[in-house]
Amino acid sequence: MIKFKHLFLVGIISLITYACGSDGVAVDNFDHTAQAVKDNDTLVKFFKNHYYDVTESIVKPLVDGETALFDDPKLNSQSVTETINGDDINYTLYSYVTQQGTSTKGFPTVVDSVLVNYSGKRILNGENLSENDFDSNNNLWFVLGSGVIRGWSYGVPNVKGGENVTLPNEPLTFSGTGKVLLFIPSGLAYRNIGSGSIQANENLMFTIELLDIVVDTDIDGDGIPGILEDLDGDGIPWNDDTDENGIVNFLDRDDDGDGVLTINEDANKDGDPRNDFSDPENPTLPDYLNINIRVSNE
Repeated sequence: MIKFKHLFLVGIISLITYACGSDGVAVDNFDHTAQAVKDNDTLVKFFKNHYYDVTESIVKPLVDGETALFDDPKLNSQSVTETINGDDINYTLYSYVTQQGTSTKGFPTVVDSVLVNYSGKRILNGENLSENDFDSNNNLWFVLGSGVIRGWSYGVPNVKGGENVTLPNEPLTFSGTGKVLLFIPSGLAYRNIGSGSIQANENLMFTIELLDIVVDTDIDGDGIPGILEDLDGDGIPWNDDTDENGIVNFLDRDDDGDGVLTINEDANKDGDPRNDFSDPENPTLPDYLNINIRVSNE
């Protein structure tokens, strides 16, 4: 599901489902805007007919005397905009924090590494949850923003992790973990493609326990935390690609494509490539983003 191999599969299938435009460029003819509206209507319908059972810690069909998720103040929504084929598509992602974590590390960013336990169910026609999980696992690390569906990247940061209380020579153990339910529209999951048992345009529900995070994850090892490689400041680092090589900056070891690794474009050797400016003609452009500057401390 969430693992890289599944996303790779989705990418292959997407090439098959796109039509070619007159210029030979692949074009996705699917109406993502209309599907986003349909997804939200489906989720709202589900919320009106289900509630969260605190005793059993599960979502159940609504019964008399219980509060529907739709009216439950713990159900939060957030607006998310994704750009598909040049069009901005507006989605609504829903989260229900069942237990806030106690970690002093704070909340993860949208591109931090997270250690989680999780399970996922399909939301069938907006009425029922699938009987079986389509995926579940424990003690797995993921990098938000890379290798996970977008719903995770936006939704997991709503909860803090726990505290590592592992004793010497004992299994990994955490206390005060964060727990959240994510209700994800298909547009922030597998869209009009699907994956495995997940059908095209199917909404999903994940139960996630956040155990731990790596604060300011630097996944490409270039000396700059991924969240700080959000150059346009829109909160989503996965649309910043300085050298336009198809590898976004927070995954690119050479952000400006000048042949010198970003981590080595640190002229003052303070460990932060962001404060090195060697080009008098571009005094506000750091060397690691300036293709004309190849100062290396290697």
